[in-house]
Amino acid sequence: MSYRLPGLALLRTFEAAARHLSFKQAAAELCVTPAAVSQQIKALEDWLGVPLFRRMTRALALTEHGRAMLPKVREGFDCFAAAIESTRQAVAGPLTVIAPPSFASHWLVPHLAGFTGAHPEVALQLSSTADTVDRRGQAAIVAALAVDPRDAESKVAILYGTGSYPGHVVDRLFAPDYVPVCAPALLRGDKALRTPADLAHHVLIHDDTLRDAGHGIARSGWGLWLERAGVTGVDPHRGTRFANAALALSAVLAGQGVTLASRSLIESRVAEGSLAIPFDIPLPSPFAYYLVMHEAIARRPAVAAFRTWLTAEAAAQAD
Repeated sequence: MSYRLPGLALLRTFEAAARHLSFKQAAAELCVTPAAVSQQIKALEDWLGVPLFRRMTRALALTEHGRAMLPKVREGFDCFAAAIESTRQAVAGPLTVIAPPSFASHWLVPHLAGFTGAHPEVALQLSSTADTVDRRGQAAIVAALAVDPRDAESKVAILYGTGSYPGHVVDRLFAPDYVPVCAPALLRGDKALRTPADLAHHVLIHDDTLRDAGHGIARSGWGLWLERAGVTGVDPHRGTRFANAALALSAVLAGQGVTLASRSLIESRVAEGSLAIPFDIPLPSPFAYYLVMHEAIARRPAVAAFRTWLTAEAAAQAD
């Protein structure tokens, strides 16, 4: 449909003058002179064929035609602004992804090229914090996901926990199995890890985020694994403690001992030969990884694109 309309600048000048009921104040807002405002209003009135203002000595008032036209012009500008903002968010709105340190460094980053390659228009920022791990049923980061729907920035989190986050859209990604992990060098030598009982000769490395999570594997990962493996005579509490899995894995990569790690997070390291699984006896986790976002932003294009990609990657991981 072809619209016969006056110039947008004339309508913008009319809206400002009508709102202020002052050519002088409209001119200041539009960064032009009062004379220019007067000329543009006169041009609009000539185009319409009706007066829009009553010009008095020290005052300005809308005519009946001006009063009828003003709300529709404002509505039109509101629609323009909404359309432009929607497009701006779709193209340029940044997306922040917050994840557990180990998940971010050992799983998400190695996969991330698939998303950035498919969606170069998304300005992605990745950060990590241990607050994304549930502590007694509620990850501390959930409160930080509250958003102002008018804000162009979108923020989502990958949480390790129960999946119960009211007021948020939640997608289950996968539940990890925990297996012993060590540097390949520990599979050789006089004290090589040949049977689970050989753990008595090596340092047990603990990830405190598991201990803090609240129940099940979190209370005593090594104790549960040793029981599952039928091992006695190994103290499950001895060894070195680290604040998160990323630090624990760094210690393992340096050959400092053996830790329990999510198989999903270390498969690429095992494949490249920098890590080894000495005993393939998995310990299931009562928790899972979840993609969590505030309901208000779930349909934003950048969020929807990341959600579609991540759930597909996780499904492939589960297969």
